[in-house]
Amino acid sequence: MISINILIMTDAEGLCGIYQNEQVKATHPLYGECRRYMTRQINELAAGFKGAGVERVYVRDCHGGACSAIWEDISADVDRIIQGDTGTNRMPYIESVDAVALLGYHAMAGTPTAVLEHTMMSTLWQKFMIHDTEAGEILLDASIAGDYGKPVILVAGDDYACAEAERQIPGVVTAQLKEAMSCYGASMLSPSAAYALLRKKAAEAVTAYPSIQPIVQPKPVVLSLELIERGQLPHPETKPYMKITGPRSYQVEGSSVAEALFRLF
Repeated sequence: MISINILIMTDAEGLCGIYQNEQVKATHPLYGECRRYMTRQINELAAGFKGAGVERVYVRDCHGGACSAIWEDISADVDRIIQGDTGTNRMPYIESVDAVALLGYHAMAGTPTAVLEHTMMSTLWQKFMIHDTEAGEILLDASIAGDYGKPVILVAGDDYACAEAERQIPGVVTAQLKEAMSCYGASMLSPSAAYALLRKKAAEAVTAYPSIQPIVQPKPVVLSLELIERGQLPHPETKPYMKITGPRSYQVEGSSVAEALFRLF
């Protein structure tokens, strides 16, 4: 067994049991389902990692307001769970871990029939590019981790998210928790099967860790964004480093992926 530390980044749309918008909105009564599902799937993945010899497991609750997991139900296999505002630091503890896992992630904006597909903000972002590669949150977070020399070793989500991860992160282990039927429908594993899969894939990811390389983007990092609606571009005076590339698109550069992302918002 390999003794390493892992950071689990969590999102909601790719979790098993999630198939409609109402489940992932904090203002909707069905959000309670999302919170329970996320908490249990965090626990199962953490148990799989600990069983495979991982020394410490950190979790970053990263969906919406970063308060989706139910703190009192988090298991002892999780050494730290980070919730709420962390400023510009998207990946707390990244310097203290060896690898990253992405739990509950979804396909990028514009992926036909993928469950709740989007990139960052579904009502605003149409197309996002890292250099010349169209990207979603999977490649984005793999690239942020890569700037610290850390690989993403596992991605869990629907079949489209898993396929996207396999295209963009060579050697990554994927856990397909559901098969997308449409943006708002999925064929899902039973809870017990999903939990068993997460534990199994966690162990596989630990075994694969030595052979998975970090995704390191060339510097400076160029991020490009096309917005959904016209008239929504930031004012040039607020972003003097911004280059307008079209009526709904603009581009920024940064010395790291995280810096460029901060400039994009």
